[in-house]
Amino acid sequence: MSGKLVCMVMRINMDCNACCRKMRRVLLNMKEIETHLIEKPQCRVSVCGRFRPSDVAIKIRKKMNRRVEILEIQELDSNNGHGE
Repeated sequence: MSGKLVCMVMRINMDCNACCRKMRRVLLNMKEIETHLIEKPQCRVSVCGRFRPSDVAIKIRKKMNRRVEILEIQELDSNNGHGE
């Protein structure tokens, strides 16, 4: 699992600034997430890191107490130094 870099886009209803701050705090406390992007007007959150998308979505759903809809999952191979 350590070789796969996963980028996932989710839709989460964030109607106020407090929701965005709470989402940012939740994402920063998750060690498996390397980068994140919160788009409040579109109610979208993008995260990248080495994780299982379903596990992260379940964690966010429990901590935010909101429905999480996974829109897109991209898996990238990051095999540094192998072959070439």
